Amino acid sequence: MLNLKYPLLHAINDPADLRLVPREQLRELTDELRGFLLESVAKTGGHLSSNLGTVELTVALHYVYSTPHDRVVWDVGHQTYPHKILTGRRDRMETLRQLGGLSGFPQRGESAYDTFGTAHSSTSISAALGMAMAAKIQGVERHSVAVIGDGAMTAGMAFEALNNAGVSDCNLLVILNDNDMSISPPVGALNRYLAQLLSGRFYAAAKNVGKNVLKAAPPLFELAKRLEEHAKGMVVPATLFEKFGFNYIGPIDGHDLDSLIPTLENIRLLKGPQFLHVVTKKGQGYKLAEADPVAYHGPGKFDPAVGLVKPVTPPKQSFTQVFGHWLWDMAAADERLVGITPAMREGSGMVEFEQRFPNRYFDVGIAGTACSDFCRRFGDRGIEASLGYLFHLLAAWL
Repeated sequence: MLNLKYPLLHAINDPADLRLVPREQLRELTDELRGFLLESVAKTGGHLSSNLGTVELTVALHYVYSTPHDRVVWDVGHQTYPHKILTGRRDRMETLRQLGGLSGFPQRGESAYDTFGTAHSSTSISAALGMAMAAKIQGVERHSVAVIGDGAMTAGMAFEALNNAGVSDCNLLVILNDNDMSISPPVGALNRYLAQLLSGRFYAAAKNVGKNVLKAAPPLFELAKRLEEHAKGMVVPATLFEKFGFNYIGPIDGHDLDSLIPTLENIRLLKGPQFLHVVTKKGQGYKLAEADPVAYHGPGKFDPAVGLVKPVTPPKQSFTQVFGHWLWDMAAADERLVGITPAMREGSGMVEFEQRFPNRYFDVGIAGTACSDFCRRFGDRGIEASLGYLFHLLAAWL
C-alpha cells in the first residue's frame, strides 16, 4: 500500500536515498511525507501539529548535510517524526510510543541519526556546540546543527550556550524554528533573496575585505559597522544574535524548499557560528490542525477525514484537571498561593487559574532559574540548576 500511495517515500530508506532525489521532485516528496505522517499519527496518537510544521525543514537538512556524519540535534524532541521516517524507521511508525516500539523523541540507542536524546527542552545548542568543538579538536570536518523551537529559546540554558558558542571558532549552525509568526506574501521573494545573499560566500568575503580596508581608518570602520547594523536591522531582527557573535540569516519561509535548500547550501560553506531563523506553521498542510494547533498538538487516535470529535459521554477527569481545580480552590482560600508554569498553561491545568487569579499567575517560559527565583521570592528555597555548560562538556565526549 505504501509503495502505491507514497512511491517516492517508499524508495527512501535513509538520507543517502533522499539525496538521490532530483531537486524538482522534492515538493512531491514533502507532500507524500506529510500525508504519511498524518495517516500514521492518526492511527497511533502522538504529537502532530509541530511535526506537520517541520516536514520541509527536515527534508532540507538531510538533503544538504551528510547525516549521520554531520550532526543534527532536535529541540524540542517531539518534532522529529519526519526525521524518524526519513532515517530508516518509516515502517515502524505504527509502533510509535508503544511498549517496545519507537520513542516519541530522539533516542541515541534507536538510531545513529539520533545524535542526542532531547525531549523538552533547550539543551540542543549546548549539545551541538560540544559536538562541534569535539570535531574541531579531533581535526574532523563535520558540521553540527541545533534545531531549536521558539519556546525552547526562552530558557536560560539556551542563552548560556549562545554566549559560549559565539566566541567558539567551530562549524555550528543554530536554526530557530519559529512557528509563532508569519511572513506575508509581499515580502517573501525579498526574504528569499536576502537570505541567500547574506548566507553566500560573496557577502562574507566582501564583508571581511571591507573590514580589513576600513580598519586602517578607525572612524570610518566604526561608521561602516553602525551603518551595516542599522541597514541589516531594517529588514531582519539580527541585532540580538549578532551581538552573541553569530552571523544571522533570515527570517525565511520554512516551508519553501527553494529558499531553504540554497540557504543551507550557502551556510554549509561558511566558517564559524551561524544562526538561521526559519518561520514555520504548526499543522502545515492539514487545515484542521492549522486552524487549531493546540487541539492537534498531541491528539489520540482519530480519523483525518473527520478530525477530532468530542466523545458522546464526557471522559473522566484527568489528573491535570483535578490538579487545576485543586489549585484554584486552594488559591481562593489562601491569598498567599501563586501559580507558576514553564510555558505550559494548558498542560499544567492552569487555564482557569489564570482567569480567576491573573495577578497571582506567572508563566516564566521554559526557564528553570526564573522559576526558582519566584519560589525564593515566595518563601521557598527552590531548586536552581545551570546545566548549559555541563551539557557542553558532556557532549564533547560523544
